[in-house]
Amino acid sequence: MEKKEQLYEGKAKKVFATEDAACCIVSYKDDATAFNGEKRGTIAGKGVVNNRMTNLMMQLLEKQGVPTHFVEELSERDTVVKKVSIVPLEVIIRNVSAGSFAKRYGVEEGIVFDEPTIEFSYKNDALGDPLINSYHALALKLASKEEIETIKKYAFKVNEVLKEYFLQLGVKLIDFKLEFGRLADGTIVLADEISPDTCRFWDAKTNEKLDKDRFRRDMGGVEAAYQEIFKRVTEAK
Repeated sequence: MEKKEQLYEGKAKKVFATEDAACCIVSYKDDATAFNGEKRGTIAGKGVVNNRMTNLMMQLLEKQGVPTHFVEELSERDTVVKKVSIVPLEVIIRNVSAGSFAKRYGVEEGIVFDEPTIEFSYKNDALGDPLINSYHALALKLASKEEIETIKKYAFKVNEVLKEYFLQLGVKLIDFKLEFGRLADGTIVLADEISPDTCRFWDAKTNEKLDKDRFRRDMGGVEAAYQEIFKRVTEAK
C-alpha cells in the first residue's frame, strides 16, 4: 500500500490517503508538544517507538476483544489503519493520582485509587480540550448514548488488559488517554495511539517516570525513557 495525498497533519502524526478508500497510512513524527501546543520540541526516535509500540498494543487488545483501527505495520514509522471519523471525545482513564488530576483537586501524585476513574474532554484545541461529562457530550451531539456506553466499556477493558500487561514488565500504568473513531458503517473502534506520549508509565520499583512527563517537566532523559519502555515491550513479545 502506498501513500497518496496528505489528508491531515497533527502534533505527532501525518495521515495519508491510499489506493484503498477504506484505509489510510499514519506516519509518526519525532515532534513533541505539551500544554496544548504551547511547549514544542523534538524527541529523537519517538516516532519509531510510538508507532511500533502502538501497533503491538493494538494487536494485544484485538485479541482481548477490543476492536481497533490497526491493519498492518509498513515500516518503523508508517502503519496502515482503517479510515475512521474520530469521535471528538478524549477519554482519560486514571488508576493513580497524577498530572492534571492531582493539580485540579489539590492532591499529591501517587495516590492509588480504589477503582479506575474515567474523564472525558472535548477534543477541541481552540477551547483547550475542556473537561465535559456524558450529558454535555450528548447535548453537543459528539456521540450517541449507545456510543458513549460502548466507549466506556472498551476504555475500561483497555485499562484492565494494559494494567496487567505492563505490571508484568515492571511498569505501573498510572493513567492514559484514548481516542475512538467510527468506521464507515458506524462501528466504534479504538484509534489514535497507545504510547509514552499518551500514557503515564512509572517504574514499578522506583516510580521513575518513563513517559512524556519527562519532556513536559524538563526532567531530562526523555529519549532514554522512551527507549526503556520500548525495550521492555519488545523484549516481552
